[in-house]
Amino acid sequence: IPIPVVTVQTAPFEDQKPGTNGLRRKTAVFEGRKNYLHNYIQSVLSSIDLRDRQGCTMVVGSDGRYFSRTAIEVIVQMAAANGIGRLVIGHNGLLSTPAVSCIIRKIKAIGGIVLTASHNPGGPGGDFGIKFNVANGGPSPDTAMEKIYQVSRTLEEYAICPDLRIDLSRLGRQEFDLENKFKPFRVEIVDSVDIYLQLLRSIFDFSAIKSLLTGADQLKIHIDAMNGVMGPYVRRILCDELGAPANSAVNCVPLEDFGGQPPEPNPTYATSLVEAMKGGEFGFGAAFDADGDRYLILGENAFFVNPSDSVAIIAANLSTIPYFRQHGARGFGRSMATSTALDRVAKAMKLALYETPTGWRYFGNLMDSGRCSLCGEESFGTGSDHIREKDGLWSVLVWLSIIGARKQGVEQIVREHWARFGRNYFCRFDYEGLDPRAAFYLMRDLEAVISDKAFTSQKFAVGDRVFSVEKAENFEYIDPVDGTVARNQGLRILFTEGSRLVFRMSGSGGGMGATIRIYAESFERDPERHSRETQTSLHAFSLFARALECKDNFLQFF
Repeated sequence: IPIPVVTVQTAPFEDQKPGTNGLRRKTAVFEGRKNYLHNYIQSVLSSIDLRDRQGCTMVVGSDGRYFSRTAIEVIVQMAAANGIGRLVIGHNGLLSTPAVSCIIRKIKAIGGIVLTASHNPGGPGGDFGIKFNVANGGPSPDTAMEKIYQVSRTLEEYAICPDLRIDLSRLGRQEFDLENKFKPFRVEIVDSVDIYLQLLRSIFDFSAIKSLLTGADQLKIHIDAMNGVMGPYVRRILCDELGAPANSAVNCVPLEDFGGQPPEPNPTYATSLVEAMKGGEFGFGAAFDADGDRYLILGENAFFVNPSDSVAIIAANLSTIPYFRQHGARGFGRSMATSTALDRVAKAMKLALYETPTGWRYFGNLMDSGRCSLCGEESFGTGSDHIREKDGLWSVLVWLSIIGARKQGVEQIVREHWARFGRNYFCRFDYEGLDPRAAFYLMRDLEAVISDKAFTSQKFAVGDRVFSVEKAENFEYIDPVDGTVARNQGLRILFTEGSRLVFRMSGSGGGMGATIRIYAESFERDPERHSRETQTSLHAFSLFARALECKDNFLQFF
């Protein structure tokens, strides 16, 4: 008996505008507000032109967080009712964000839905997110997100096949006859790791990495999957394929609440990794966020690699990777808030450097047009043109390749990089859960201060340092490929000796107030001053940032 297609009346929600990484809200919003999930999925599906949508293939995956299975069932039922021909879904609903990008590109799908809220907490009291990636495998560009939002504001009905059921645990193809004019609807449950692993094999010298991780002089590694989606990838690729001992990998069982910890790969939250690395037993440590696109690198004795430095060091050592020896490097990209360490490498290699707003979607155009091979963001994300997403495991394999080729430890590699290019001290201060109106006025008033002509000629003495303003502006990006303009991307103050201050409203929260991030960067050429604590080195800077905030009592908003 054909499965019926049902049209359900609904009313629009005003708050379904996607942010930097899709729509993120408290899980209770998706779970508890009637039709909230259905409306957004219909808005995503309706944003795809009907002619393109009918019979097309889409990819679906999740980071395994609470509510993912329920949401996948709804997505399957609604995709069928909306004329999608085939869905490719990860086993048990699990696919890392890099794997989704990889599969979209490999099978030439029209796009993919990723259920993730990245590093945000999981569980019933945590966060949930829906991200739509387009045909190049990357996040939706601004135009696509605007289209989704406009549909969501006027939505009156959605289409669904409520009787359609699939088994996420059974690998292989499942076919369904629907009560409509479309061909049979197909669902394929695929191994979560396979296709992505094949891609990695074509990029890296697996035998060289394997010889580093095995044998008498093996590099001992400690990898924390933080109970997110990366568990199966770490076990299969680093342990089974590359020979790392099974006990090298911890927290590899994906849990709906990530074990009660935010799956955030930074020293604040990856505390068990930091503690394990402090003992000196391991030479290399790494952790991943829930959906596997971001990573943390630690060296022996928990030596921390700043993500802005990581992308610069990867850029300087690309020749250790067969993929780049074959294809060459065409240019580098970084988000505006990321430190300028990458710029110095680009200059030395005589390659173009693209400075973009925050959000991986801006790198997609650069890569598609052949302008850019490697990109990075300060929020622990790095990736290359092998896919159109940042990629945590790829980054770890690059680091292992560099260690193997240079026969040096993490700290030595970093210190030699600083000696050659100088050190960019860099850190970020986050003010979260702010009253959105207060945050708006703070940024508006701050912009008025730095836009004043008198501001750019000023010198500021803070402690024993004098800061001379070279340029102050609200960052605006003109895409070199299609000419689109992204305005109001953050306030930045550039100083004559290479230091910077950036103030930015973040678009990746879970809908709980506004977040303002302040980034401070100070460049140090002198190798004698490369071993100072970051906080010490930036102390004068943070004082200066506070002074700016306090101007006209800005700080009262905090």
